[in-house]
Amino acid sequence: MINKIILLFLSFQLLSCNFNSVDKNYDPESKLEELGIKLSSPSSPVANYVNVVRSGNLLFLSGKGPLKNDGNYIKGKVGVDLTIEQGYEAARITGINQLSVLKSTLGDLRKVKRIVKVLGMVNSNSDFTDHPKVVNGFSDLMVEVFGESGKHARSAVGMGSLPSNIAVEVEMIVEVE
Repeated sequence: MINKIILLFLSFQLLSCNFNSVDKNYDPESKLEELGIKLSSPSSPVANYVNVVRSGNLLFLSGKGPLKNDGNYIKGKVGVDLTIEQGYEAARITGINQLSVLKSTLGDLRKVKRIVKVLGMVNSNSDFTDHPKVVNGFSDLMVEVFGESGKHARSAVGMGSLPSNIAVEVEMIVEVE
């Protein structure tokens, strides 16, 4: 009998939890405006792929790099050509580029329920070990823009090279309404 009561109590507790609660009044686009960030049209893929694929309520975003507003990429190896701080900024710019893809795809960033998974790749030498500090530029931006819904699972890894010698490349998985 006690076991049934405990089981009933735990079931009630689980049912009362809202694991994917999204504040419907939260506006990520207002947050972008507050941060002084303007989104542009996403860059076109440079090969035979698309920027985003939707499967059910998940968006899989292809890797993007740190394309600046002037049309140039931040290039070089972090820890050799670029400092960790410059790599962080490159990752942040990459985050803005991924937000542009999301906005273009969804029309409204309030449709984002959660940033689920991020893979951050850092162009670096084999002895560089501060990949997480660099990819924090991307992750910090997602949390600034989406609040708790911006917190995500993540991998931050080093690469011997990246396309066109860009400093970072980031892909992500996003849950949407």
